[in-house]
Amino acid sequence: MQVDFKVKMNEKLYIKNPEGTDIGKQIIKSSVTLIAALGYEVFTFKKLAAEIGSTEATVYRYFENKHKLLIYIIDWYWAFIEFQVIFQLNNITDPTQKIKKLIDILVWEDNAKTVFSELDVQSLYYIAIAEGSKTYLSKEVDNHNKDFLFKPYKDLCSRIAFLFKDYNPTYKYPSSLASTLVETAHMQYYFMHHLPRLGDYSKKKSPKEIEAFLEHIVFGALNTK
Repeated sequence: MQVDFKVKMNEKLYIKNPEGTDIGKQIIKSSVTLIAALGYEVFTFKKLAAEIGSTEATVYRYFENKHKLLIYIIDWYWAFIEFQVIFQLNNITDPTQKIKKLIDILVWEDNAKTVFSELDVQSLYYIAIAEGSKTYLSKEVDNHNKDFLFKPYKDLCSRIAFLFKDYNPTYKYPSSLASTLVETAHMQYYFMHHLPRLGDYSKKKSPKEIEAFLEHIVFGALNTK
């Protein structure tokens, strides 16, 4: 499936727009590769500079620090997922099937290789799972929130909450359930692969098992009277 996806990123995330130059685009692309391979803690601008054949000073001309860079790529991912939700649910009318398709999109592993984009979406999926919460679990969260740095994540959760309200207009906690669904989808994937005793999955470690669990949670909540 070929998709045409472009997003305007929050200007407060960067010093110089990386989309405006070839080296800027390479910084983003290589950051995804390195953070997925090394982890956020081990990732440094020095290693990034070596990867792109440039200097740390060049990287710092685009981003103030690696935390802002992490927020940038995670924001890109959330915007991309919201785009997928809009695109893939467009021709579905049944609210139940919409939610099931939504869950399939959130458990991205079995879909990643079918979508082409400017960035490695499969690596971004793994980064969002392992590192995504670090974007807001920081002392700067309130200031960053005032600067709307988490807007793509909030927009996605708002769209999910709307689907829940469409399914059950009387449900009291659509926003709470939406953010819980997104976070649980990622944590259960992480548990399945790294801390299996925290889940109830087979040795096959199939994404479909996570989807079944998420459907159980969501519809169990939405059908509660």
